[in-house]
Amino acid sequence: MHRWKRAVAGVLGVALVGTISALGGSGSAGASIPGATPVKGGAMTVLESSDAASWASGLDPATDPSDLADAPFMDAIYGDLFTQNNNGTVSPDLATGYSFSDGAKTLKIDLRHGVKFSDGTPFNAAAVAFNLRRDLDPKNACICDSSFPVASVTTPDSYTVVLNLTKPFSPIIGAFPGQAPNWIASPTAIAKMGEKAFAKTPVGAGPFEVVSDTYNSVLSLKKNPTYWQAGHPYLSSLTFKSIGSDESGYEAVLAGNAQMAENVATSSLVPQARKSLVVSEVVGRSGVGAIQLNTTIAPFNKLAAREAIYYATDAPALSKALSYGTGTVIQSPSLPGNAFYQPTVPGYRTYSPAKAKALVSGLGGMSITLGTAMGAAATESEALQSEWQQAGIKVSLTVFPTIVPLLQAYKANTWQALFQGAGGINPAEGTGGSYWRYYSTGPFTGIKSPALDHLIDGAAATTAMGKQVATYKQVDRYLSEHALLPFTYLVPLHNFTAKSAHGPGVSAPREFPLWQDAWMS
Repeated sequence: MHRWKRAVAGVLGVALVGTISALGGSGSAGASIPGATPVKGGAMTVLESSDAASWASGLDPATDPSDLADAPFMDAIYGDLFTQNNNGTVSPDLATGYSFSDGAKTLKIDLRHGVKFSDGTPFNAAAVAFNLRRDLDPKNACICDSSFPVASVTTPDSYTVVLNLTKPFSPIIGAFPGQAPNWIASPTAIAKMGEKAFAKTPVGAGPFEVVSDTYNSVLSLKKNPTYWQAGHPYLSSLTFKSIGSDESGYEAVLAGNAQMAENVATSSLVPQARKSLVVSEVVGRSGVGAIQLNTTIAPFNKLAAREAIYYATDAPALSKALSYGTGTVIQSPSLPGNAFYQPTVPGYRTYSPAKAKALVSGLGGMSITLGTAMGAAATESEALQSEWQQAGIKVSLTVFPTIVPLLQAYKANTWQALFQGAGGINPAEGTGGSYWRYYSTGPFTGIKSPALDHLIDGAAATTAMGKQVATYKQVDRYLSEHALLPFTYLVPLHNFTAKSAHGPGVSAPREFPLWQDAWMS
């Protein structure tokens, strides 16, 4: 789930602390750290905040409802078909290439030869097709289906998988990283163990395999001795632990009880962490504050009510007060540093308390409920509540303690406003993207607009970047003109890492760490 703490969807980089060249399967981790040579062996402990990463449903890609939030674990166990690069492109990993045909309605994926799952069974086209069909089976209710409009999956040979799509959809290739179809489970292990047992001790073709798993507490992994990439992983063991807060994660790394706290959203910790630890940005899932409005029900089915929220929101003041200098005020779901980004969007309504009060008065008053997640998002929501109440809007807050009730609210369409994350390198991709957040049939949408859907589909129907960029600028303008999705500011997520831990996404900026390239000095 693309929550504020994990927001991209997603997706996404801003003010990079540095750049890295390591790609999935490249074995070039040392090149990302000047003068450093990877050391084999060693153990690394990584801390994950419990309000974002939770694996109570297990780690079976097809049945885990928190796939993006649980990506660190999934990547380590299963590896990836494709990895996300800092520049917005994807690179093959367990796949070796891909190509579109039939006007972006057919996707062919070429697979790496000679790979085996950690149970010794072959990683091949049949296994990948089995997983894709299972992931997208409606009974498993994978929320990834809006990013994977797949009509059928075929296997022309043992190392080729063909996805026949229901419509032209070029963003599908960028949707793999961080979602269930990117992680391929051993079909033999699922059949032998049964789904429930498999979810507890999953089997993949990634750099590590499961030693023990205490749900929502500790996941212990050891090196996969049959991993396909020679000499990898460098680490002998990798352990993930759940923690209650960013503060406790910071203190644990500082004390030497762990080597990394991942996806830290508490901006106030960044300046002090830089004094003793390596602080790197999570490229691609920085928190883009989006105020989702349910335009299908009152009061936001009226333009005036939506405009009142825009005018009552002082995004620059929020950023100054809450981001500790790390925030960037934003008016669209595309992030600084990529081709889709627009610093200002034509027609975007900015802070004007007088206009907000007038609109609220004209509506005869306005009472709403604002939903949010726990953690950093709750603080921002309280600030929004204060600003909106100054404009005469009565605001009640609902804090969702876990992802489950939040998903239930979306499904039941019972919410009025939600403070969530939205955005991506490519605005069509991921759980923060257009097909999730503002397309009529998206799982996390509050917007029903055939005209907007037409624009979004037009961008997805071409593989030409220039046409995609031009069309999404029209999408941004449509959202702005109709006051459908107000934004606040972007806050980078950060990893806090001990100086003894290294690797892409560990000590250098990246969206998802390459655990096979992580090492301890």
